[in-house]
Parts: sequence; structure tokens; C-alpha cells
Amino acid sequence: MQTSVMTLDAATAGTIELSDTIFGLEPRSDLISRMVRYQTLKRMAGTHHAQDRSEVNVTGKKMYKQKGTGSARHGDKSVPQWRGGGKAFGPKPRSHAIELPKKVRALALRHALSAKAKAGEIVVLDKAAVTDGKTKGLRDRFAKLELKNALIIDGAELEPGFARAARNIPNIDVLPVQGINVYDILRRKKLVLTKAAVEALEARFK
Repeated sequence: MQTSVMTLDAATAGTIELSDTIFGLEPRSDLISRMVRYQTLKRMAGTHHAQDRSEVNVTGKKMYKQKGTGSARHGDKSVPQWRGGGKAFGPKPRSHAIELPKKVRALALRHALSAKAKAGEIVVLDKAAVTDGKTKGLRDRFAKLELKNALIIDGAELEPGFARAARNIPNIDVLPVQGINVYDILRRKKLVLTKAAVEALEARFK
């Protein structure tokens, strides 16, 4: 499929052929959903921790005598029934990550790219570079391109001035091509790829 190549000044800079094996698939929501779940679970810290009865700092003395009180028989105060006692079956530190085959992860990325292409939400730039590194100037250029909520993917290295200018603009993310992922693609309205990013993706999925 062919698409226009734009400059940052919203001028046309020719066309580019996007590979159908990457951008022309029929999107599968099940694959994309599995990948998003894989990413979000992998990001969870898993540092939650509740003290059980062996960890709380309370006296170990028997609360009252065994017989003659007319109440239930109790031992020390560390049991979960009492305030200040340990929690029964509380959360402990663990990894929430799940397994997902490498080929499935790669396929999910291609389907996410195809979903953006099918929705007409892919913009191809000739390059992502500015001379002054000023946020105001870059914001004005994004307004011409109608980029209010976008993920911008450049080549292997980000141009420092562009990255510096873009980092203060709300709802704009900039990543090198090796950082492209399904979750970030879906959380932004537009996907902006430079020509270098398109070439790198085609080389990656060749």
C-alpha cells in the first residue's frame, strides 16, 4: 500500500510503499489484547505485602484463661480475628508476568500496525528533526499536521533537538524504533513513523 510522505511543515515529500505483510493484515483483536495484557502485567511491580500472624509484633501471651469465661477459647492476639493480628492469605511479593511466545509478540505488533493503517491513523514523516529544539515551534508544526495525540517513532537514534522539544508537549510520545510496542501504539490516536522507522520495521520483519 502506498501512502504520502509529509514534512514537519505539512508539505508533501513524495510517497512510500508500506509492506502489506506489516501494515496490510486484517487486525485480530485477540492477539492485540493478549499482547496488551502481557505488557501491563509485566509492568506491575508486585511489591504488595501484608503481614501474616508470624510477622506482626504482638504479645504471645494467652489472652485469658481457657475455661470459665463463657467465651470462645483463644490463644495469642496474632490471629486474624483480632485487630492488630496478621492477615490470613494476604498478598505477598510476586511477579505478575505471564509467558507469551516471541512469535506471537511479533505478530501482535504487526496486527497493531495494520489496525492503525486500516483506520487511516498512520502518518509518515520524511524525518523528525528540528534546528532550534524549541517546544513552541514544534507545537505549531504539529498543529499544521493535526497531531494532538500521537506516538512518534524515529529510527535507531532520536534527534536530540526534536526529542527535547517534544517531551513537554502533552499527549505526544517519542520513541526510537526498537522501543515500538503494542501498548503505546494503542494508547495514542495517531502513529507517526519516519522513513527511517519504516525501513527499520521492514528489515525487522523481513
